[in-house]
Parts: sequence; structure tokens; C-alpha cells
Amino acid sequence: MVHLLDVQSSNAKIQTALPAGLVAVFVGGTNGIGEAALKEFARSARSPRAYFVGRSQEAAARITAECRQLNPEGEFIFIKADISLIRSVDDVCRELKEKERTINLLFLSCGTIRYGEDTSEGLHIMTATAYYARIRFIVNLLPHLKHATSLRRVVSVLAGGHEGPIDTSDFQGKNMSVLKLRGHVVSMTDMALETLAEQAPEVTFINDYPGTVKTGIGRDPNAFLTWLMTIALLIIGPLIYIPIRESGERHLFFATSAKYPPRAAVDEAAGVPFVGEIVVAEGTDGGIGSGVYSIHWDGEHTGPKVVGLLSGMREQKMAQKVWQHTVTEFKRITGSDVA
Repeated sequence: MVHLLDVQSSNAKIQTALPAGLVAVFVGGTNGIGEAALKEFARSARSPRAYFVGRSQEAAARITAECRQLNPEGEFIFIKADISLIRSVDDVCRELKEKERTINLLFLSCGTIRYGEDTSEGLHIMTATAYYARIRFIVNLLPHLKHATSLRRVVSVLAGGHEGPIDTSDFQGKNMSVLKLRGHVVSMTDMALETLAEQAPEVTFINDYPGTVKTGIGRDPNAFLTWLMTIALLIIGPLIYIPIRESGERHLFFATSAKYPPRAAVDEAAGVPFVGEIVVAEGTDGGIGSGVYSIHWDGEHTGPKVVGLLSGMREQKMAQKVWQHTVTEFKRITGSDVA
């Protein structure tokens, strides 16, 4: 476990270890974990420029004001969008690419508990936000991440460590239970990130499980799941909740620490140097510092069971199957594999 004091010590070194003017994009940044991570980024970085994408203009106004109080020298720009639609993702990315030449951090925490319905583009709503939109953001912005001169990192807040079988007959998960869908999507994400790491070995890719954190995901109009989550968390929540501030601190650590270097590690991209007893993490292939990481809420690797599961998937050429499906869906919706 990475102790919270070590996390805080590492974050405190960001101002001196990383250059001023870092550019970050937070997708799902108007609530919950995304908002908490954005605020810690604002608190810790020197003269940063942070874009945050979400649906609530009201929340955005509050968050912008709070971030400016935390860091008067920073810039905090809200982009309103429904990122369950791939075409909207492309619109956001075009706007970002017009404004920025490089991006240091892409932080993805968008999601929904809506289930059993499709978007207007024909994607299952839950996987549209948890998988397709996230991968589309990465694909579109990967050149800008590759060209950054210091930190280069992607963090996807999902459920690292909860990987499961991938059903190639139902990539979208339209006919799965919610529990099975989680493992399916997490493994698809790992496979996609490994494919992207081959294209960009100078970028770090992280798929993490945040633990149980109070967020606003229950706002989505799925009455049964909202009721179920509410009852369950009323009973066990006080015993297992991770405080939202701690979640933000830990996610900033994931986003900046040299514990998670890119596959082609170079000093300026590795991140904040180690503090305390921190060591380089194992990647999804079991290799030390191999560039793609599936990690628990405490910052540690998810263990040999996940490594074994993913190894079997590679033998089945699952990464290629997942990627082919993903690109096919992108082309079906937008006519192009990249915006």
C-alpha cells in the first residue's frame, strides 16, 4: 500500500519537480472523483491550465471559482458536453487541439449507472461512457500527449483489479448483468491501453479502481440501481468510504508520480521522484515499469491473478480483437478512426 503520507509528500513536490504551465484535461470533472482530482491539481501545480468537461454549467461555475481560489495563477476552463456521444467527444477534442499544442495529463472519470438503453449513436449507454468515449478521447489527443516535453500521462478511473472475461459476441455488453459487464469493460480497457502504449511508449496509461467514494453518479435516472446503491452504501458505506479529499490526493499521485513511468521511460516524463518507500509499479504484463498499469485504490498493482488473466487474453490475440471492434464502431459513427 502507498501510504497517504507518502502520497501527500509526493504531491507537495509537484511544484518543484514538474515544470510550470502543465496542461491537463479532466473528463467528468464536475463531480465526484474528477472534481476532487482537479482541485488537487489546482492546489499543487504551478500556473497550470486545466480544462474540465461535464454537463453542469452550474457546477462548473462553482468549481472554477474554487480552483481560482486554490491557485490564482492557474487557468480553469469548462467545456460543456454530453460525452456519451462520440461525435460530442470529437467536438471537444477539436476545441482542445485548436487551443493547445501539447497536453500533459488526460484524466478520465466519466460514467453513468444508466443501463439497458442505447445512445442515439447505437452504443449501450453504460459502455459508451465507461469505454468508447474514453478511448476516443485518448485516440484523438494522443499526438498532443506524445509531444509534451515533461509529464505525459493518461488516467482512467474505472475498476482496475476487477478484470473479467471479454465476450467477443457482445462487446457492448448489452446482454450482460452489471457485474459481468464491469469485468468485461475493465479487461477491454486494459487491452485497448496496451494497444495504445505500443503506439505511444512515451506515455503512461493507468486503469485504476478508486475504491468506494461518494460521487454524483447516482444522479442518473436509473431508479433501481440508484435505490440499490443507496441502500447498500447506507449499510456498509461508513465502514469503507474513502474520503473524497483523499481520493483526489491519491488520483493526483497516480497522475504525477514516477512510480508509474511510461514504457519508454525518460527522466522528464517519469514524474515526481520517489519519496518514502515508493518503488516502481508492475504493469499489466507483470513487468516492472512496463507503461500500462492496473492498480487498486491504494496505488499498488492488482496482482498475479490479473496478470495471468490478461496473459491468456494476449495468447488469444484479444487486444487485436478489441481494437478492431473499437475502430469499427468509431468509423461507423463518425466515418473516421480519429477526429
